[in-house]
Amino acid sequence: MLRKIVLLTILTLLLVSSVACAANECEIRGNDWNPPSVGPITTWTAPVCAQGKLIAQPFFYFNRTRGFFDSESNYKSYVNKDSKWQWQEQIFLSYGLTDKWEIDALGTYQQNTRKFDGASAESAGFGDTYIFSSYCLLMEKGWLPCIAAWFQLKMPTGKYQKADPAKLGTDLNGATTGGGSYDHGYGLIVTKHIKPFIIHADAIWNFPLLARIDGIKIQHGDYAKYDLGAEYFFYKGFNLVFEINALAQGDIKEDGDYIPDSNQRYLTITPGIGWSNNIIQTLLAYQRTIAGTNTDVNDSFIFTFACTF
Repeated sequence: MLRKIVLLTILTLLLVSSVACAANECEIRGNDWNPPSVGPITTWTAPVCAQGKLIAQPFFYFNRTRGFFDSESNYKSYVNKDSKWQWQEQIFLSYGLTDKWEIDALGTYQQNTRKFDGASAESAGFGDTYIFSSYCLLMEKGWLPCIAAWFQLKMPTGKYQKADPAKLGTDLNGATTGGGSYDHGYGLIVTKHIKPFIIHADAIWNFPLLARIDGIKIQHGDYAKYDLGAEYFFYKGFNLVFEINALAQGDIKEDGDYIPDSNQRYLTITPGIGWSNNIIQTLLAYQRTIAGTNTDVNDSFIFTFACTF
Protein backbone atom coordinates (compact mmCIF):
# COMPACT_ATOMS: atom_id res chain seq x y z
CA MET A 1 0.00 0.00 0.00
CA LEU A 2 2.76 2.41 0.96
CA ARG A 3 4.58 1.71 -2.32
CA LYS A 4 1.43 2.61 -4.30
CA ILE A 5 1.13 5.86 -2.36
CA VAL A 6 4.73 6.76 -3.29
CA LEU A 7 4.17 6.06 -7.00
CA LEU A 8 0.96 8.12 -6.98
CA THR A 9 2.76 10.94 -5.21
CA ILE A 10 5.57 11.01 -7.77
CA LEU A 11 3.03 11.08 -10.62
CA THR A 12 1.18 13.87 -8.86
CA LEU A 13 4.41 15.84 -8.49
CA LEU A 14 4.96 15.54 -12.23
CA LEU A 15 1.39 16.60 -13.02
CA VAL A 16 1.52 19.65 -10.73
CA SER A 17 5.15 20.46 -11.37
CA SER A 18 4.20 23.86 -12.74
CA VAL A 19 3.63 24.91 -9.12
CA ALA A 20 6.54 23.17 -7.41
CA CYS A 21 9.98 23.81 -5.95
CA ALA A 22 13.31 25.73 -6.02
CA ALA A 23 16.77 26.24 -4.56
CA ASN A 24 18.44 29.59 -4.63
CA GLU A 25 22.15 29.13 -3.95
CA CYS A 26 22.68 27.70 -7.44
CA GLU A 27 21.92 28.87 -10.94
CA ILE A 28 18.42 28.60 -12.44
CA ARG A 29 18.49 29.19 -16.18
CA GLY A 30 15.68 30.80 -18.15
CA ASN A 31 14.43 32.82 -15.13
CA ASP A 32 15.45 36.40 -14.39
CA TRP A 33 13.94 36.45 -10.87
CA ASN A 34 16.18 34.43 -8.59
CA PRO A 35 16.62 36.07 -5.15
CA PRO A 36 19.31 34.53 -2.94
CA SER A 37 18.19 32.45 0.04
CA VAL A 38 19.37 29.41 2.00
CA GLY A 39 16.26 27.46 0.93
CA PRO A 40 14.05 25.38 3.25
CA ILE A 41 15.20 23.30 6.22
CA THR A 42 13.97 19.82 5.24
CA THR A 43 12.54 20.00 1.71
CA TRP A 44 15.04 19.21 -1.05
CA THR A 45 15.48 21.52 -4.03
CA ALA A 46 15.83 20.61 -7.69
CA PRO A 47 18.45 23.05 -9.13
CA VAL A 48 22.02 21.82 -8.76
CA CYS A 49 25.23 23.73 -8.06
CA ALA A 50 27.17 25.14 -10.96
CA GLN A 51 30.19 23.10 -12.02
CA GLY A 52 33.13 23.55 -9.65
CA LYS A 53 31.10 25.38 -6.97
CA LEU A 54 31.22 24.22 -3.33
CA ILE A 55 28.49 25.11 -0.80
CA ALA A 56 29.07 24.62 2.92
CA GLN A 57 25.96 24.78 5.10
CA PRO A 58 25.99 24.08 8.87
CA PHE A 59 22.75 23.40 10.78
CA PHE A 60 22.24 23.94 14.51
CA TYR A 61 19.27 22.18 16.16
CA PHE A 62 17.80 22.31 19.64
CA ASN A 63 15.20 19.53 19.97
CA ARG A 64 12.91 19.30 23.00
CA THR A 65 10.74 16.17 23.23
CA ARG A 66 7.50 16.88 25.10
CA GLY A 67 5.87 13.45 24.64
CA PHE A 68 5.16 10.84 21.99
CA PHE A 69 2.48 9.43 19.69
CA ASP A 70 1.76 5.77 20.54
CA SER A 71 0.95 2.87 18.17
CA GLU A 72 -2.64 4.12 17.87
CA SER A 73 -1.54 7.70 17.11
CA ASN A 74 -2.64 8.97 20.52
CA TYR A 75 -0.55 11.73 22.06
CA LYS A 76 1.07 10.92 25.43
CA SER A 77 2.84 13.74 27.25
CA TYR A 78 5.77 13.18 29.59
CA VAL A 79 4.81 13.15 33.28
CA ASN A 80 6.55 13.33 36.65
CA LYS A 81 9.22 15.74 35.37
CA ASP A 82 10.34 13.25 32.69
CA SER A 83 12.03 15.06 29.82
CA LYS A 84 14.29 14.59 26.81
CA TRP A 85 16.21 17.11 24.76
CA GLN A 86 19.02 17.23 22.26
CA TRP A 87 21.57 19.62 20.76
CA GLN A 88 22.53 18.64 17.24
CA GLU A 89 25.06 20.05 14.80
CA GLN A 90 25.12 19.11 11.13
CA ILE A 91 27.38 20.03 8.23
CA PHE A 92 26.03 19.76 4.70
CA LEU A 93 28.37 20.04 1.71
CA SER A 94 27.38 20.33 -1.96
CA TYR A 95 29.72 20.23 -4.95
CA GLY A 96 28.84 20.71 -8.61
CA LEU A 97 30.40 17.96 -10.74
CA THR A 98 28.79 19.46 -13.85
CA ASP A 99 26.13 22.11 -14.43
CA LYS A 100 23.50 19.34 -14.14
CA TRP A 101 24.99 16.95 -11.59
CA GLU A 102 26.00 17.52 -7.97
CA ILE A 103 27.16 15.34 -5.08
CA ASP A 104 26.46 16.08 -1.41
CA ALA A 105 27.38 14.81 2.05
CA LEU A 106 25.84 15.28 5.50
CA GLY A 107 27.49 14.57 8.86
CA THR A 108 25.92 14.89 12.32
CA TYR A 109 27.10 15.25 15.91
CA GLN A 110 24.62 15.30 18.79
CA GLN A 111 24.37 15.67 22.55
CA ASN A 112 21.44 13.86 24.19
CA THR A 113 19.99 14.38 27.67
CA ARG A 114 17.13 12.49 29.33
CA LYS A 115 15.39 12.45 32.71
CA PHE A 116 13.15 9.48 33.40
CA ASP A 117 11.54 8.13 36.57
CA GLY A 118 13.88 10.10 38.82
CA ALA A 119 17.08 9.14 36.95
CA SER A 120 19.01 11.27 34.47
CA ALA A 121 21.67 10.61 31.83
CA GLU A 122 23.46 12.33 28.98
CA SER A 123 25.69 11.23 26.12
CA ALA A 124 27.26 12.67 22.98
CA GLY A 125 28.43 11.15 19.72
CA PHE A 126 28.30 11.12 15.94
CA GLY A 127 25.08 10.26 14.16
CA ASP A 128 24.59 8.50 10.85
CA THR A 129 26.28 9.85 7.69
CA TYR A 130 24.54 10.50 4.37
CA ILE A 131 25.78 10.72 0.79
CA PHE A 132 23.46 12.28 -1.81
CA SER A 133 23.54 12.84 -5.54
CA SER A 134 21.18 14.91 -7.66
CA TYR A 135 20.90 15.11 -11.46
CA CYS A 136 18.89 17.87 -13.12
CA LEU A 137 16.56 16.35 -15.70
CA LEU A 138 14.90 19.59 -16.77
CA MET A 139 15.88 23.22 -16.23
CA GLU A 140 13.16 25.71 -15.32
CA LYS A 141 11.88 27.56 -18.37
CA GLY A 142 8.58 29.34 -18.83
CA TRP A 143 5.82 27.36 -17.11
CA LEU A 144 8.05 24.27 -16.89
CA PRO A 145 9.70 23.64 -13.51
CA CYS A 146 13.17 22.43 -12.68
CA ILE A 147 13.02 18.63 -12.15
CA ALA A 148 15.79 16.51 -10.64
CA ALA A 149 16.33 12.82 -9.92
CA TRP A 150 17.61 12.04 -6.42
CA PHE A 151 19.73 9.28 -4.87
CA GLN A 152 20.84 8.92 -1.26
CA LEU A 153 22.79 6.46 0.87
CA LYS A 154 22.67 6.34 4.67
CA MET A 155 25.62 4.78 6.47
CA PRO A 156 25.24 3.65 10.12
CA THR A 157 28.06 5.66 11.70
CA GLY A 158 25.90 6.48 14.75
CA LYS A 159 25.85 4.07 17.69
CA TYR A 160 22.94 1.62 17.36
CA GLN A 161 23.73 -1.33 19.67
CA LYS A 162 25.30 -2.31 23.02
CA ALA A 163 23.35 0.39 24.81
CA ASP A 164 24.25 1.11 28.42
CA PRO A 165 21.02 0.82 30.50
CA ALA A 166 22.27 3.60 32.78
CA LYS A 167 22.36 5.97 29.79
CA LEU A 168 18.54 5.71 29.29
CA GLY A 169 18.98 5.44 25.51
CA THR A 170 20.96 8.67 25.18
CA ASP A 171 24.01 6.78 23.89
CA LEU A 172 22.16 5.55 20.78
CA ASN A 173 22.68 8.09 18.00
CA GLY A 174 21.62 6.08 14.93
CA ALA A 175 18.63 7.16 12.85
CA THR A 176 15.26 5.99 14.15
CA THR A 177 14.18 5.11 10.61
CA GLY A 178 16.97 2.54 10.25
CA GLY A 179 19.37 2.36 13.16
CA GLY A 180 22.28 0.08 12.22
CA SER A 181 21.27 -0.33 8.57
CA TYR A 182 22.59 0.93 5.26
CA ASP A 183 19.66 2.59 3.48
CA HIS A 184 19.49 3.45 -0.21
CA GLY A 185 16.88 5.92 -1.44
CA TYR A 186 15.52 7.23 -4.73
CA GLY A 187 13.26 10.15 -5.46
CA LEU A 188 12.08 13.04 -7.54
CA ILE A 189 12.34 16.75 -6.78
CA VAL A 190 10.61 19.64 -8.57
CA THR A 191 11.19 23.42 -8.42
CA LYS A 192 9.22 26.43 -9.60
CA HIS A 193 9.43 30.22 -9.26
CA ILE A 194 6.08 32.06 -9.05
CA LYS A 195 7.02 35.61 -8.07
CA PRO A 196 7.12 36.53 -5.16
CA PHE A 197 7.09 32.82 -4.15
CA ILE A 198 9.42 29.89 -4.65
CA ILE A 199 7.60 26.58 -4.09
CA HIS A 200 9.33 23.30 -3.18
CA ALA A 201 8.34 19.60 -3.24
CA ASP A 202 9.95 16.16 -3.13
CA ALA A 203 9.03 12.47 -2.75
CA ILE A 204 11.75 9.97 -1.77
CA TRP A 205 11.49 6.21 -1.19
CA ASN A 206 14.11 4.53 1.06
CA PHE A 207 15.09 0.86 1.37
CA PRO A 208 16.99 -0.23 4.51
CA LEU A 209 19.25 -3.27 4.12
CA LEU A 210 19.30 -6.15 6.59
CA ALA A 211 21.20 -5.25 9.78
CA ARG A 212 22.47 -7.21 12.77
CA ILE A 213 21.83 -5.41 16.04
CA ASP A 214 22.90 -6.98 19.34
CA GLY A 215 23.05 -10.34 17.56
CA ILE A 216 19.52 -10.11 16.11
CA LYS A 217 18.77 -9.82 12.39
CA ILE A 218 16.75 -6.64 11.95
CA GLN A 219 14.97 -5.60 8.77
CA HIS A 220 13.66 -2.07 9.12
CA GLY A 221 10.59 -1.29 7.02
CA ASP A 222 10.83 0.65 3.78
CA TYR A 223 9.97 4.30 4.32
CA ALA A 224 8.68 7.14 2.18
CA LYS A 225 9.40 10.80 2.78
CA TYR A 226 7.33 13.69 1.41
CA ASP A 227 8.06 17.39 1.70
CA LEU A 228 6.27 20.51 0.52
CA GLY A 229 7.43 24.04 1.23
CA ALA A 230 7.33 27.62 0.01
CA GLU A 231 9.37 30.79 0.38
CA TYR A 232 7.92 34.30 0.22
CA PHE A 233 10.31 37.17 -0.55
CA PHE A 234 9.10 40.52 0.79
CA TYR A 235 11.71 43.11 1.85
CA LYS A 236 15.42 43.79 1.19
CA GLY A 237 16.70 40.23 1.40
CA PHE A 238 14.14 38.97 3.93
CA ASN A 239 11.97 35.94 3.22
CA LEU A 240 9.44 33.78 5.05
CA VAL A 241 9.51 29.98 4.80
CA PHE A 242 6.83 27.41 5.54
CA GLU A 243 7.16 23.62 5.18
CA ILE A 244 5.01 20.52 5.67
CA ASN A 245 7.10 17.35 6.10
CA ALA A 246 5.87 13.76 6.35
CA LEU A 247 7.33 10.27 6.73
CA ALA A 248 5.70 6.83 6.65
CA GLN A 249 7.54 3.58 7.43
CA GLY A 250 6.44 -0.06 7.56
CA ASP A 251 6.82 -2.59 10.38
CA ILE A 252 10.17 -4.01 11.52
CA LYS A 253 11.18 -7.66 11.15
CA GLU A 254 13.24 -9.44 13.84
CA ASP A 255 14.84 -12.71 12.67
CA GLY A 256 12.27 -12.85 9.86
CA ASP A 257 9.16 -12.18 11.97
CA TYR A 258 7.20 -8.94 11.83
CA ILE A 259 6.89 -6.95 15.06
CA PRO A 260 3.25 -5.80 15.28
CA ASP A 261 2.66 -2.04 15.55
CA SER A 262 6.32 -1.19 14.96
CA ASN A 263 5.58 1.10 12.03
CA GLN A 264 6.37 4.79 12.21
CA ARG A 265 4.71 7.91 10.84
CA TYR A 266 4.98 11.61 11.52
CA LEU A 267 3.86 14.96 10.19
CA THR A 268 5.69 18.19 11.01
CA ILE A 269 5.29 21.85 10.15
CA THR A 270 8.20 24.29 9.91
CA PRO A 271 7.80 28.08 9.69
CA GLY A 272 10.89 30.25 9.48
CA ILE A 273 12.37 33.62 8.54
CA GLY A 274 15.56 34.24 6.58
CA TRP A 275 17.83 37.02 5.46
CA SER A 276 20.22 36.70 2.52
CA ASN A 277 22.53 38.52 0.17
CA ASN A 278 24.87 37.29 -2.55
CA ILE A 279 27.57 36.38 -0.01
CA ILE A 280 25.70 34.61 2.81
CA GLN A 281 22.20 33.19 3.25
CA THR A 282 20.64 32.61 6.70
CA LEU A 283 17.46 31.04 8.14
CA LEU A 284 15.95 30.69 11.63
CA ALA A 285 13.09 28.17 11.86
CA TYR A 286 10.81 26.37 14.31
CA GLN A 287 9.72 22.77 13.62
CA ARG A 288 6.84 21.06 15.44
CA THR A 289 5.52 17.49 15.28
CA ILE A 290 1.72 17.68 14.93
CA ALA A 291 0.74 14.05 14.20
CA GLY A 292 2.31 10.61 14.10
CA THR A 293 2.53 6.97 15.12
CA ASN A 294 5.29 5.48 17.31
CA THR A 295 7.27 8.71 17.17
CA ASP A 296 8.53 11.41 19.51
CA VAL A 297 6.74 14.74 19.61
CA ASN A 298 9.42 17.41 19.21
CA ASP A 299 9.65 21.17 19.31
CA SER A 300 12.82 22.13 17.42
CA PHE A 301 14.57 25.45 16.92
CA ILE A 302 16.93 25.49 13.93
CA PHE A 303 19.47 27.94 12.61
CA THR A 304 21.39 27.52 9.37
CA PHE A 305 23.46 29.55 6.96
CA ALA A 306 25.14 28.85 3.63
CA CYS A 307 28.32 30.11 1.99
CA THR A 308 29.41 29.43 -1.59
CA PHE A 309 33.07 29.02 -2.57
